[in-house]
Amino acid sequence: MARIIEWGWQHQSRYVTLCNVHSVVTASQDPVFKQVVAQADLALPDGAPVAWVMRHSGHPRQQRINGPDLTWRYLEAAEKLGQSVFFFGSSDDTLAQLRARVHQSFPRLRVVGMESPPFRELTPDEDQAYIDQINQSGAHVVFVGLGCPKQEVWMAQHRGKLHAVMLGVGAAFDYHAGTIQRAPAWMQKMGLEWLHRLCSEPRRLAKRYAVTNTVFVYRTLKTMLLERSKLKPDGSV
Repeated sequence: MARIIEWGWQHQSRYVTLCNVHSVVTASQDPVFKQVVAQADLALPDGAPVAWVMRHSGHPRQQRINGPDLTWRYLEAAEKLGQSVFFFGSSDDTLAQLRARVHQSFPRLRVVGMESPPFRELTPDEDQAYIDQINQSGAHVVFVGLGCPKQEVWMAQHRGKLHAVMLGVGAAFDYHAGTIQRAPAWMQKMGLEWLHRLCSEPRRLAKRYAVTNTVFVYRTLKTMLLERSKLKPDGSV
């Protein structure tokens, strides 16, 4: 939060990725996406399994940092500090509901723009128009909700062009707009939010979770077994 706020005040062109199991596995299979995540100014563990693996890999204090919670925490801070925000992505209907919810919760927050770009590749002129609009708005932070991996690639392509911090927050727009119901707190704490999403959107997510979750679990167990095999009887390496 402190880094994002500081970068925002300085209008530094930065981007932040939030990595769940899907994005971690995708990065291991797609060289372009791997480079996008590796070059991010912050790559945060969005997903309880990712945070759990990090805690068991030498980072015992690592917490999960998910898009919806980070979004709300920053908006609260931005209202108090006077930083302005821009929302880029999702649909017009979702943005309208999101605007109402944000205004209700943070009435003094400066929302300087909301745009739902076409669900196709933009022309160079269209892309430049969005760049100019965002820069002229004076936004300190731009929330990007285009879905993974599109939003991460978009942020990487626009670092150096936008004078703001870009946060790729995925479905946070839908959660806070109320168009998608978020998992109960107990499921979030137990790392089962993915299961709730799967039950909510089975057609869209079934194949993704069947592949990426299986790969993630297999590789995690394989790594843990290899590490255990290297230990001496007394537990030392």
